Amino acid sequence: MAIQATDRALQFAELDKVIEQWKGEEGGVLPIMQHAQEIIGCVDEEVQNYISAKTGVPVSTIYGIATFYSLFTLEPKGKYTIGVCLGTACYVKGSQLVLDEIAKELNLEVGKTTEDGLFTLDATRCIGCCGLAPAIMINDEVYGRLGPKDVGEIIEKYKKLG
Repeated sequence: MAIQATDRALQFAELDKVIEQWKGEEGGVLPIMQHAQEIIGCVDEEVQNYISAKTGVPVSTIYGIATFYSLFTLEPKGKYTIGVCLGTACYVKGSQLVLDEIAKELNLEVGKTTEDGLFTLDATRCIGCCGLAPAIMINDEVYGRLGPKDVGEIIEKYKKLG
């Protein structure tokens, strides 16, 4: 699911508008990075270098911000982000087994995205569904009281949606 070069150029053109708005403002690099994440989907090395070149802010500063705040991702996220809750209630009820099964089913490490760009797998802390433990969240949809045997059917549903 590679982004076409023209799409990327359009994304950077949109980012240029944001940079112009915030360039030189005290603390302006943070909103620039937030908008970059929204526009491009991540703050990867190319985006960091671009922001640095346009603002004069050192890449090391931009990288430090990108790795400090959990809202930033250094890699593009998949169409479907699977968050497996590893909070206490979920963990005690077997969420690690669910996470392991999802990783196996998708042949994917935590924090990574499938090659087709469909799924990203994240291990999260409490998602506020302790009564449904163990629970996962796929984008905004919650699935609860899961076991490893439930994983295949859920993944297949999203594969069919594409």
